Amino acid sequence: MALNTNGISFSGLASGIDTASLIQKLVSLESQPITQMEGQQKTFQSKLSALGTFKGLVKDLQTKAKALSTKDSFASYFTSVSTNGHLSVSASGSASPGTHTVTVNQLATVDRWTFDGVTDKTVDLASADGQHVAFSVNGTNYDVVLTAGHSSLEEIAGAINSAAGEDVGASVVNAGTDANPNFQLVLTSKTSGEDNRITGIVSDVAGLTIDGTGPDGSGNAQSTNNITVGLNAVAVIDGLTVTRDTNEFNEVIAGVSITAQTADPSLQLSVSVTADTGAIKTKINDFVTAYNNLIDYVNTQNHYTKDQGAGGLLFGDPILNQVLKQVRTALFNVPPTVVQNDTAGYSTLSLVGIKTQSDGKLLVDATVLDDKISANLDKFADLFVDSDGFNNGGALPNTNGYYTDTTADSGLAATLDRTIQRMFDTYTGPGNKTFKGIFDTRTQTYNDSISKLFKDIAAKQTQVDKFQESLTLKFANLEQLMSGLQSQGASLAAGVSGFSNGG
Repeated sequence: MALNTNGISFSGLASGIDTASLIQKLVSLESQPITQMEGQQKTFQSKLSALGTFKGLVKDLQTKAKALSTKDSFASYFTSVSTNGHLSVSASGSASPGTHTVTVNQLATVDRWTFDGVTDKTVDLASADGQHVAFSVNGTNYDVVLTAGHSSLEEIAGAINSAAGEDVGASVVNAGTDANPNFQLVLTSKTSGEDNRITGIVSDVAGLTIDGTGPDGSGNAQSTNNITVGLNAVAVIDGLTVTRDTNEFNEVIAGVSITAQTADPSLQLSVSVTADTGAIKTKINDFVTAYNNLIDYVNTQNHYTKDQGAGGLLFGDPILNQVLKQVRTALFNVPPTVVQNDTAGYSTLSLVGIKTQSDGKLLVDATVLDDKISANLDKFADLFVDSDGFNNGGALPNTNGYYTDTTADSGLAATLDRTIQRMFDTYTGPGNKTFKGIFDTRTQTYNDSISKLFKDIAAKQTQVDKFQESLTLKFANLEQLMSGLQSQGASLAAGVSGFSNGG
């Protein structure tokens, strides 16, 4: 076996020693720390992956808590209208169950005008440069100046769209027949309602005429060119007359959106808003599932047996218990005075049917949960929802007070959402010092360990390479020395033999 290292080549034949194998074994022994450090690297990388899984479970719990943290996200409602085809109704979480009356007296319409017709839409209509079409929309004045050589009906429509396209649409329509065409320039406001009418229309283009007289105070057209008058929608909602420039009547009833579809002053419609308890229970169950998934993961990681050892890669990592402690504090640390003053039984999770089991996971008692939701939905929601908003009193970032609600009501889900958010937030404090959440801090610790191992491995590899070079050189010198001795011995033996033969 021959060994060639950095230009040094030998076979070990002179000494009779398998030098290549010997060097390989010695280098292998010297390299064992590298193998150990590479194994440590893989372990840390696996820990990072496990930490990422844990982080994802915590984030999922936060998402489920956020869905219960505000009234808008917590509650869901069904809506119905006594007569179909007149209203479109929807309700957000800020609505309340109840029945309302709606009468639609008038629908909103867009303002539309048409210029007097021409027989050829491609013929220039201006007799000289500088002739123009002018009008106003909701306080914005437009003056479209034309040239004689570019003043056909189609070119005028294009010029208007370029100048006033945000407020008005201009188009060319044949109101006649193919045999007897009557091309008309039509201006249409892009927004309905009285405030968005097209007013003050004038044209001094020789071949483009219009009567720009606006409607009267009652909204009746005074010009045959005013083919549709822009009107507001008018509805009577729970006895209150409401005017809108579109057919949408939003937030007249808190959390309820109403869109008028037809107008009938003689028809009073009944709108019902009822709680969708099924959707609420689904959010509760999703939250419990996310919490239990987190507990399962922590329990698995922290499990230890004599035969199998640690249950997970994060066994012994303090972040597991740090996170779990904060989550449990947010959910279960209800002040005793709150519980004592709770005569209705809505101050803790267990009172509404969400109970803690011996393994730390939650179990939903569907019967109790249904009873509590049916008995008083507002009190049930108040257990989870921050109904009066969050106020930390101006506390500085990265302090306990920054995440503490100083208002009377906070809500368990809202508190948990803020608690988890603190685990991920990063702030710059005094002296531009960066404060990281516990997940980023732990991730950095693992990455720092991996980076240090990279450097240590590189340094050790340099030592091993030098060690191998030194061994190779020493054995090469040994081989050279022994080869020389063998040559001398052979010469001496030959001389002795010749002397003996000659004598």
